[in-house]
Amino acid sequence: MRTTIHDLKKGQRATIADFDLDLIPLKLLEMGCLPGNEVVLLQVAPLGDPLYLDINGSHLAIRTETAKNITVEPIQTL
Repeated sequence: MRTTIHDLKKGQRATIADFDLDLIPLKLLEMGCLPGNEVVLLQVAPLGDPLYLDINGSHLAIRTETAKNITVEPIQTL
């Protein structure tokens, strides 16, 4: 089963693994949403959309629809 940013719980960390370039806005790529970068889910809006993220120190909000297209590998914490 693939895990996406949309599947993360608040405060959970993950590493971006893959995404389809045709489904991700260029602006996100410019802001550091690239494979290998760490992402943390900071907050979810009251109605579930958008998601507020920290990607390598940059804070940004993305739509749930976009988050479902970004595959991540969760980072296990001790």
